[in-house]
Amino acid sequence: MDEARAGVPLRSFACAAHRRPAASRTVAARAPVRAPRLCWALRLLLLALLPGAAILPALSATAQPNRPPAAASVPLSDNAPVIVAFGDSLTAGYGLAEEESYPSLLQVRLRQAGYPHRVVNAGASGDTSAGGLARLDWVLQQPVQVLIVCLGANDGLRGVDPEAMRTNLEAIVVKGRQAGAAVILAGMHLPTNYGPDYTRRFDAVFPALARKHKLSFLPFLLEGVAARPGLNQADGIHPNARGARIVEENVWKVLKPVLERAK
Repeated sequence: MDEARAGVPLRSFACAAHRRPAASRTVAARAPVRAPRLCWALRLLLLALLPGAAILPALSATAQPNRPPAAASVPLSDNAPVIVAFGDSLTAGYGLAEEESYPSLLQVRLRQAGYPHRVVNAGASGDTSAGGLARLDWVLQQPVQVLIVCLGANDGLRGVDPEAMRTNLEAIVVKGRQAGAAVILAGMHLPTNYGPDYTRRFDAVFPALARKHKLSFLPFLLEGVAARPGLNQADGIHPNARGARIVEENVWKVLKPVLERAK
């Protein structure tokens, strides 16, 4: 699934609110796969086999700015330090209102806690580690203080060689650090019916990279959400509004110490 690219500087999206295009909202409104009796693992397999365009709308790779409430305590400025949430549909907020995505919730929390940071949602639905690496230079056009890397789920769904995924993720980490960003890596897990060998190799990539590069590490982005029907949309994979709040909590637990060290 190819992500759309726009030749507009990232900072222009960080300074003004933009709604997702109507076409994207229309596609997202259609239930991707309705199979309520299928287990989470089987739903993942179906998503891997079906054409991507029928499942996940190609969201723009442009950063989706967030709209915190007017009552937030710290106003954002054009030169506010930037946190980039860099991922796939789990970051983009597939199937959710923009303000329900975890990066938007993170923006609200930061402002209420007195942090001046701007959160840029650089999630693109369907993105893989290779796709993320291909668009990273564009994302890093402006200074980024923290880069939250949440990629790999679609690599697993497509059966990408875990070693190729590791190479891509490592390149993202290195480029992010070279650009001056503190990098947070979020891990993913696959259900065991993808085969014990593949699952073991896939799951091992994330902690190994975190150890090698001494990264701040979130072992599983969807901890407390995956495989829980009440916290996911009808496809059984993407968090609903309640699930997104838990994902934001997961990310915040790792992000907060990073911001404290940067003070």
